[in-house]
Amino acid sequence: MSTPWYSLSSEDVVKALDTSALGLNDKEAGARLEKYGLNEIQFKKTPAWVRFLRQFNDPMIIILLITAIVTGTLTILGSHMLPDTIVIMGVVILNAVLGFMQEGKAEGALEALRDMMVHECLVVRQGSQRRIAARELVPGDIVSLEGGDKIPADVRFIEANNAHVDESSLTGESIPVRKKVQALAGSDRVPGDQTNMGFSGTYLTQGAAQAVVVETGRNTVFGRIADMVKSADTVMTPLQQKMREFVRTLIIAILIVGAFNFSYGLYLGYEIAYSFLGAVSLVVAAIPEMLPAMVTSILALSGVVMAGRNALVRKLPAAETLGATSVICSDKTGTLTENRMTVTRLFSGGDVIAVSGVGYAVEGTFEVDGSPLSIDCHPALMQLLEVGFHCNNAHLSIDDGSHTGDPTEIALRVSGAKGGLLIDGVHRIEEIPFDSSVKYMAVLVDIGEQRFIFAKGAPEVVVGMCSTALDAQANPCHFDKEATLHTAGEFASAALRTMGFALKLVSSSHDDLRHDDLSDMNFAGLQGMIDPPKESAIEAVGLCSSAGIRTVMITGDHPGTAQAVAKQLGISAKSVVTGAELSHMGDVELRRVVEDVSVFARVAPEHKKAIAEALQYNGHVVAMTGDGVNDAPALKAADIGIAMGIGGTEVAKEAADMVLADDNFATIVAAVEEGRHAWNNLQKAILYTLPTNAAQALLIMGATLLAAFVPLFAVRFVLEPVQILWINLLDSVLLTMPLMMEAKEKGLLSSPPREARARIITPLFLQRVVVMGLAIAVPGFLIFYHFGAPAVVDGVIVNELLLTQAQTAAFWAILLAHFGYVISARSIYQSVFSFSFFGNKWLLWGMAISLAIRFIPTVWPAAATLFRTAPFPLEWWPLILLCFAPSLIAIEVDKAIRRH
Repeated sequence: MSTPWYSLSSEDVVKALDTSALGLNDKEAGARLEKYGLNEIQFKKTPAWVRFLRQFNDPMIIILLITAIVTGTLTILGSHMLPDTIVIMGVVILNAVLGFMQEGKAEGALEALRDMMVHECLVVRQGSQRRIAARELVPGDIVSLEGGDKIPADVRFIEANNAHVDESSLTGESIPVRKKVQALAGSDRVPGDQTNMGFSGTYLTQGAAQAVVVETGRNTVFGRIADMVKSADTVMTPLQQKMREFVRTLIIAILIVGAFNFSYGLYLGYEIAYSFLGAVSLVVAAIPEMLPAMVTSILALSGVVMAGRNALVRKLPAAETLGATSVICSDKTGTLTENRMTVTRLFSGGDVIAVSGVGYAVEGTFEVDGSPLSIDCHPALMQLLEVGFHCNNAHLSIDDGSHTGDPTEIALRVSGAKGGLLIDGVHRIEEIPFDSSVKYMAVLVDIGEQRFIFAKGAPEVVVGMCSTALDAQANPCHFDKEATLHTAGEFASAALRTMGFALKLVSSSHDDLRHDDLSDMNFAGLQGMIDPPKESAIEAVGLCSSAGIRTVMITGDHPGTAQAVAKQLGISAKSVVTGAELSHMGDVELRRVVEDVSVFARVAPEHKKAIAEALQYNGHVVAMTGDGVNDAPALKAADIGIAMGIGGTEVAKEAADMVLADDNFATIVAAVEEGRHAWNNLQKAILYTLPTNAAQALLIMGATLLAAFVPLFAVRFVLEPVQILWINLLDSVLLTMPLMMEAKEKGLLSSPPREARARIITPLFLQRVVVMGLAIAVPGFLIFYHFGAPAVVDGVIVNELLLTQAQTAAFWAILLAHFGYVISARSIYQSVFSFSFFGNKWLLWGMAISLAIRFIPTVWPAAATLFRTAPFPLEWWPLILLCFAPSLIAIEVDKAIRRH
């Protein structure tokens, strides 16, 4: 319907739904069940085999599969390429399994949403109460609710007896909402402001109520959230986008070069088999088969490190995405703030008093104008604390810090405990409970031999009860009501939740407490409280700013509170946009607003998602935090969704890419640093791997090009395909992988995030591939030619052993050239002489193991046969060892030019 249910009176809602206090009869309920469907969240689960097959829809995987098919066919035809086939298929299967395990977070979120639905409920049908399956509820049903009951559908309250509803799973706000039955004005209220409505999945914390069902199934707020989760496209992370683009370009280039190599071989008159083998060898040499596994390993390592810093990665690419994040959209309550109301300011005896201490710790001090205040010197302050401490139903254990009750009342208990108050010796006789219609609570208590009435409530209400105030010595004095209300207004403008307190001494025979007793009281003062920012969050927001990351606060709290907390955190808070204002904005206006506004208040679920999408449209990489059910669509839509591990719902955790084990914003900043470190090391690994692959491709292509002029290259490649695969595989494991263990560079959080649209293939990348490819390939060519030329005369092999020895020497020359490059590849721009040679023990071990493995064919004949190597004379070694130098000199010269 076009008119919101909350804006109608209870009678009009019942009338619009064609029901009554007696409820529906079974026939009516059955007809409506056919019309509206079952009250449940429905979704079709993707079969596991479909999700597994999806993993092969990747250019790199497709080309590896094709290569494996070709090498497998050649193996059958006798070309000895079985090791190539096995390794390539192993990489493909490993990548598919890892991808399959990471997929499906949307379905996990939907399953968690469905688990939050109520299974049974108490409903009024045909004038009597009965318990039915909640999935059979229909609009017009009357449900009965008591404290502890979950609400089974979206309902409009028609009776409410002190009913409080915990809506934290939906709105993120921890304080239960007192429900009423009166109609509400307006047509664009967010769920948190609809105080006469109850929402599916939330629950009554106290009281009792009757409500009429107005929406079921996918039409409930939960149902609409489920639809948004289903419809939200799974966003490719910046790394995934870059890698897909990079791999596509790389494959096209490799295939073009391979096709040219094959065609040129035919042009020179070689047999088809020789030319095809050369082309396949070139493709195998050029394709970085271990690239998917390498990327996965680097991200997995970053995930392990992040877990040690309380950031649990659920989807591996998220480990790197944070490094590219330019905007972090964060909840306020519990993430940026303590999620513990804390009294920070008092007004007593004419003095404004600051209170130190955060949360529910009872350690704290009192100060006036920055000077410490002894509570013994200010009796009025003690009276104020006593009223707040004893006119209170919360429980606080001084010994172990345990607490129960309303957060506001716990804060008052804590402020009293800071003044040394205890429960001992106080006896409560009677109470007038808090009621929103009168806005106060009062108690009649005995303290020692005296009997008092204590009252607390809205400042304007409590001020109206009083005829006198207390001076600093707790003596009655003239009461300036206007000045007191002005002070209360100043507290409120600082976003403090402010309460007034009053007391009256009565006779010991006064044993009844009535509303009429609350007059001619002494005004004890004001207490102002707020959910204060975490110190770690204030520091973290500053670090984000220096790292070029903008922090945006998105909260369900009131605009004034949000703005005040944002200012304390250091978030730009010149203006605040509310959910109601967002509802009237078009896409174009919203995209403009999100660039200028960093504080959004009273937002609905669809608003968070819209803000994330607007920022993404503007080119930002967006991280979004959330803990409630309402956050799931935004968590899924953002580049990286971050859920709270302590206070977060299972729905939020399932929709997120990362979970914070400590619910702390500072942990996000620590994860950003690790993400940038992961990208740096990934970049180093790629800048090392691709030039070495290019060098091997140059060996094949160069041999084909020179075969017409140099007989040696017409009868044998510089390296055999199995040797090329050996280099690719062992280099990736023993030399490339240790680069991801490189220590963090300084200043990772002092520079802006990299451009979201930046590509992996840059001028730096192309230059390194060409320069280092030649620096590695040329020594291999020269070694093979120098030692192998005598083995071929007039195009005929006259010494098979010498030719194999020359290949083995080239094999070693390439390894040493790789060593020369990798020790400098530890930094993209800094000279190898600027950091410790022993700074990466993993790399040193990798080089040592690589050397040891190369000697295996020397002592194991079977391995020599498999890898087609042969021992060569010792006098060859001096020349081979020199091959270490060209690659080291080339990379150092390149770095020096770039630095200067």
